[in-house]
Amino acid sequence: MPWVPTISPSDIGEDNIGSAQAGKIWVVLYRCEDDIYATAVLCTHGQASLADGFLDEYLIECPLHQGTFDVRSGDPVDPPCTVPVRTFPVKIENDVIMVEVNDDEV
Repeated sequence: MPWVPTISPSDIGEDNIGSAQAGKIWVVLYRCEDDIYATAVLCTHGQASLADGFLDEYLIECPLHQGTFDVRSGDPVDPPCTVPVRTFPVKIENDVIMVEVNDDEV
């Protein structure tokens, strides 16, 4: 599976959330302490953008119904979310966040 460039870690906002296109798809990038995580943009419950959510440690809160997901695993933590959100492997190369996507998403 290919690694695609997104944004620099310094482009993640003061709220520790950023969004970027990774190939053909959009992802949300989260800065949690010294690590970066990536998930799909849309909440699996209400189709709201997680980029507009609130990050509390490792939990992203959906702005629509306040359900939460763990950004490390994508697992739903608080209702009404019950279906995991997709996560993506992340690495940093030359001050660019690289996200691993499927071949058909490049």
